[in-house]
Amino acid sequence: MTDGGQAGETGEAADQTAAARLTAAEAAVLAYEGRSWPGPGAKERAIREGLGLSPVRYYQLLNALMDDPRALAHAPGTVNRLRRIREAQRARR
Repeated sequence: MTDGGQAGETGEAADQTAAARLTAAEAAVLAYEGRSWPGPGAKERAIREGLGLSPVRYYQLLNALMDDPRALAHAPGTVNRLRRIREAQRARR
């Protein structure tokens, strides 16, 4: 019975590892956010053309990713920067 438990644990660990990965779209959103842009128009145009998303949808996904531990593991610098900006904005309100 112990071997069955170990096999189950291995399967569970593999499921958790797969679940811990970002989707390609989520990783792309973080990559775009980590870049610097010459101006706001360039970024919105790149979001539409490169990701096939409206800027509104992009920012919805980005805001959800800011609280996702998978995103933090994938791009800690970007996520922590975004969290600091969000906290500063909340503090000003």
